[in-house]
Amino acid sequence: MVGHCQRAFHRVADVIACIVNKIGGEMKQVELMVRATCGSCERVAAQIAPVVEQCGAQLTLVDVDASPSLNAEFGDRVPVVVIDGDEFACWEVDNADLAEALSE
Repeated sequence: MVGHCQRAFHRVADVIACIVNKIGGEMKQVELMVRATCGSCERVAAQIAPVVEQCGAQLTLVDVDASPSLNAEFGDRVPVVVIDGDEFACWEVDNADLAEALSE
């Protein structure tokens, strides 16, 4: 029970930090590396969009097939979440971890 309460507290703290960041902080840039034929990419985009918006960040979907260099870098390793130029997650994203990263 204590672990559940601690996780709930941290999630609430992350939401509060996101709101504070949205009000007075610098907007973080979140890029989701995708390709048109990737069903998981659509799922992850729909999953993270509310978290990114709640944290006052900007979400951009980047089609890796539109750029030979991005295609070479990411290959079949999509979806990939990139925050301010740093890779954050590949394939699966935990919303609480994403909110925490966006609140830093």
